[in-house]
Amino acid sequence: MNIMNIVVCVKQIPDPASPGALDATTNTLKREGKLILDESDAYGVEMALQLVATAGGGEVSIVSMAPNGETSGMRTALAMGATRGLLVSDPALAGSDALTTAKVLAAAITKLGGADLVITATESSDGYTGTVPEQIAEVLGLPSVTFAKKVKIEGSILKVDRQSESGYDEIECTLPAVISVTAGVVEPRYPSFKGIMDAKKKPLEVVTASDLGITPVGWAAAGQKIVSVTKAEARQAGQVFEDDGEAFGKIVAFLENLKLI
Repeated sequence: MNIMNIVVCVKQIPDPASPGALDATTNTLKREGKLILDESDAYGVEMALQLVATAGGGEVSIVSMAPNGETSGMRTALAMGATRGLLVSDPALAGSDALTTAKVLAAAITKLGGADLVITATESSDGYTGTVPEQIAEVLGLPSVTFAKKVKIEGSILKVDRQSESGYDEIECTLPAVISVTAGVVEPRYPSFKGIMDAKKKPLEVVTASDLGITPVGWAAAGQKIVSVTKAEARQAGQVFEDDGEAFGKIVAFLENLKLI
């Protein structure tokens, strides 16, 4: 038996099915009310559960950073089978950039006692920076493997098929490590009724940034700010070329005018 302790970083986001809204003061996405588990993070949770099962024992913990003590999305991960959770929730974190987020999540992972493996999504569905996983690895001083489409652990060696534009790369590194997994790497399970009921009893600790010793945070630490937000231009009607035997010439001229060829 190879006992595995895995930590999965999960993000709780506003339901994409509902119209999003921006805070008029900060030009940031409003995160009030119930938040759900980011679909991209469900793959990481499932991967962690499968790796622990393959190892024959261990624990899957989850960490998250969210406002207002919101835990709905984390409870979904616990209902899937994760053992415990740690939420960092603090009004001071509002406006935190990707690097501050990575520092906070790294400190949360350390508070849990570290891990043999840290799993994240490649990027969140509401932020799309795609930089947090690598920053977490740097803060923790661990190797990082991104865009994992297949993961296997043999002893203390992590073997990953890393998705690339032309196929995939075969990567190996020693544990502990941080990996970001792609959508579709596994098929996430649906929480059972028993899992949902059990999730209500599982330990989920809530701490602040100061509890973790991370300062400054929020807008005070951000290296950027959103100056303004402009609506995207409405899609214009396309140009129609009727095939009169010479349409190809018109299409070529059209593309040349756009400097696409």
